[in-house]
Amino acid sequence: MRLVARGALAVLLVVMLILITAWAAQRKLIYFPDRTLPPLAAGARAVTLRAADGTTLTAWQFAPPAGIPDRDVSVLVMPGNAGSRAGRIPLATALTSLGLTVLLLDYRGYGGNPGSPSEQGLALDADAAHAHLAGNGRPIVYYGESLGAAVATALAVRHPPAGLLLRSPFTDLAAAGRAAYPFLPVGTLLRDRFPVKSLISQVTAPTVVVYGTADQVVPPEQSRAVADAAGGLAQVTVVDGADHDDRVLLDGSALIAAVEMLLARIERQF
Repeated sequence: MRLVARGALAVLLVVMLILITAWAAQRKLIYFPDRTLPPLAAGARAVTLRAADGTTLTAWQFAPPAGIPDRDVSVLVMPGNAGSRAGRIPLATALTSLGLTVLLLDYRGYGGNPGSPSEQGLALDADAAHAHLAGNGRPIVYYGESLGAAVATALAVRHPPAGLLLRSPFTDLAAAGRAAYPFLPVGTLLRDRFPVKSLISQVTAPTVVVYGTADQVVPPEQSRAVADAAGGLAQVTVVDGADHDDRVLLDGSALIAAVEMLLARIERQF
């Protein structure tokens, strides 16, 4: 019995050590930034944003190329949890070809920006990007990719946009975390929550949700649940066979067609 008790205690201590380590290192399991400063993309203009806590960020702004009529609409792109703005250049190119002004945001800790990412920090970064674009006086569309969809939804509650596009959104970070780390009590451990589904009903702006049926990072049913809860749902675009990081969900024809539909809806209002 004494040996059994000692064995049980050893197992308990190991489990506790795993949980303590997971809690302490959880943001390393959520955020995967490319911290290097990327070279300025062709056609981009570097802009400096200042968050309310004093963090200074660099972002890229793109204008429609010569020969493309300017639609007088800006798009604020809030990326997912990995990489940097350099990986979203194809998206910016596709959006500017529609006559849109595009701001590619990199959060704190990404793309040469100082600081470390957190839910509160990303919200401050999004607020700073919004303030920059709002100074232009144009309607703004929020484009949120994966974790960025959570950032965009929360921003839409604080600062209502002209339109909202969510690509591969999860219902909340705990639900996405359980799918990725089923062996951990994610809901108990998490400090960052990103409650998309509970916030999206408060957003009345025209909302488009795009996701792939083969997404192995965010289960497709979570994206569908976000769409079902949206207060201003305009369209759901389902890309058959697409996984989370497939190129078709970056600048593919179905995604760009969804953007064009949203633009047409917005332009009828202004």
